[in-house]
Amino acid sequence: MARKTATMEAGTGAPAERVPGLDRLPAGPALFVGRRTELAALRAAAVRPAEGRSPVLVLAGRPGSGRTALAVRFAVTVAGQYPDGVLFARLSAPDGGRVPPARAARRLLEQLGADTAEVPLPGAAGDGRDDPACVALRAALAGRRVLLVLDDVRDAGQLWPLLADEPGCLVLATTAGPLTGIEDIDPVILGGLDRTAAAELLGDLVGGTRIGCDPVGAADLAEACGSQPAALRLMAGRLRGKPELAVTEAAKELLRAVAEAGKAEPEGVKEPAEAVDPPASNGKGKGERGKGRRGAAVTGPEPAAAVDPPVDPPVDPPAEPARDPAAWVRPGPEPAEPVPVPDNDPLVGAFTLAYAGLTAAQARMLRALTLAPAQSADPRTASALVGCPAPEAATTLAALAERELLAEEPPAADGTARYRVPGRLHPRLVRLRERDDRPAEIELARARLLERLVRLTESARSLLDPSEGAGPDPLPGPLRLKSAAHAREWLLGERDPLLGAVADAIGQGDLDGSAGRLVTALLRSLPLTGAAAPADLHQLHELVLTVAERHGRPRRASAALLNLGDLQAAAGRWEQASGHYRAALEHARTADDEALCARALEGAAGCHRALGDAVRAADWYGRALGVRQSMGDQAAEARLLARVAEAHAAQRRFDEAEREYRASLSVLRRIGDERGREAVAAALAELRERVSTGW
Repeated sequence: MARKTATMEAGTGAPAERVPGLDRLPAGPALFVGRRTELAALRAAAVRPAEGRSPVLVLAGRPGSGRTALAVRFAVTVAGQYPDGVLFARLSAPDGGRVPPARAARRLLEQLGADTAEVPLPGAAGDGRDDPACVALRAALAGRRVLLVLDDVRDAGQLWPLLADEPGCLVLATTAGPLTGIEDIDPVILGGLDRTAAAELLGDLVGGTRIGCDPVGAADLAEACGSQPAALRLMAGRLRGKPELAVTEAAKELLRAVAEAGKAEPEGVKEPAEAVDPPASNGKGKGERGKGRRGAAVTGPEPAAAVDPPVDPPVDPPAEPARDPAAWVRPGPEPAEPVPVPDNDPLVGAFTLAYAGLTAAQARMLRALTLAPAQSADPRTASALVGCPAPEAATTLAALAERELLAEEPPAADGTARYRVPGRLHPRLVRLRERDDRPAEIELARARLLERLVRLTESARSLLDPSEGAGPDPLPGPLRLKSAAHAREWLLGERDPLLGAVADAIGQGDLDGSAGRLVTALLRSLPLTGAAAPADLHQLHELVLTVAERHGRPRRASAALLNLGDLQAAAGRWEQASGHYRAALEHARTADDEALCARALEGAAGCHRALGDAVRAADWYGRALGVRQSMGDQAAEARLLARVAEAHAAQRRFDEAEREYRASLSVLRRIGDERGREAVAAALAELRERVSTGW
């Protein structure tokens, strides 16, 4: 089969294959035709400098228009001009959910090789340009030449916090809807392919002879597809699977399917009847369809209990660039809903025909993949969802990808193939799943998936730290993690899907047992990778808290709040940490757990100390001391006596401070702690010296 690609010379600079990060881009279709005008418009816009910030290119198109494939094609051609690498992030979930810019910034920082453990947790403001991760990303991009490909951006509020004041970088954003508010941007708008390109694509996908012998039928089919790449690919897959089907008859089938789609929808929530065309304006009332000042708009046919993992305190992020972004950014309102695929769109009819041609096993697999974390799956997770062996799942996944019903993702670190449900098909598949699969079957599939992820995560932990004891029973060969390096790569590569699986399960509230075990396994395993981000650990402890409070388990709730307080304290967020410690104390008292009470009291005292409130620090340390003394914990008693002494000294109550230091020394002598005794003796000597010199 011939391989057609767009004719476009590679950009000047380093050879593209040497640019780091190209493997992060979506695989894209093996066959790519047309789009010469759009590619030229993108290249022309890319070389125009943007004043004071990274240039931004916006590629807008309805679902199925091929905007992601075109973005990948363009990125490959110009990657050589950006020797510091290519970064990729998808800013919407397949179900249309909005990915916060802070989360995208952390993942982009990791792609740059930055240590996200040094990035503080989000503050109260949360998710805007001042978020620590966004600040750190912009600082990390300073002085670099990086290409950022941001796929499926929902709104300008997601984009502008990621834009660095670095003209040497380039941002390419794809979107289905408006991105109003960012100055000096005119989108390149995708319509359908031209007739020649549509015929070329069909010929390459189906076979030149079959299409060449029926040019009228090929033209009819392209017209019925609206010349949309996604619809053309689905129909080409149908023709490949049915050699006896005439091209003209396929066009008639599609027209009938489109006409019937709005009349007999699957049971479920009906989508809006009309889609919103992506606007050609940049938010300033200029740039009608087909016109643009900075780009080219191209028309076409109408288209469980938590443990306490060690957490290294983060450090402050690099300083914010001095330039005020208000001069060039005016974020518009966030859209209420993603742009839908209307019922009369050719893509819907093509999907209906493609789905009808699947075997029962293939259709079941496709529906089940909407339950996968982030709708992304490999044979390990897909086999759990449908309850089949991994090799069988791999065969089914490959068959669905061959029919253009799944998008290929970059393979896992060990070479395992990975696939994703395209966002344009996700809502339809969810409705089919709700119609055709019983609730008990769906719950069983979700339970199998969570248990599979628990076993994989525990297996990774046992490989990373054999001293923790024997791991779980070995997984079957095709599922097994083979080494510590493999386990680390798997954990880091699947971190987002794992976190998503836990959040989804706990959000639904019907599989808290399995979800709790997965949380515990992740809390034990992620720190062993050396790349556990505080934000991820914070999310996991919040999920533990949700489950504990839902089931009335105050001891677990207190442990989760203590861990959240420790993370906030490590980030220097003392007010937030104090709130967590106080809430932990209430739960600990309900559980009548003295150890947890003491930890909460000491944590709150440390917050008052850090905030410079020595009076409250002394009070809370004293309360913690009383609890530790009643428990007979002499090591903690000595430590807290020294803390009380420090608080007294800060209030210039020197006699009381010396008395507490001497009491601490007495306890340390009694338990034989020489190192502690030396440290406290040194503190006492320093106090006496300062007092003698008039402090």
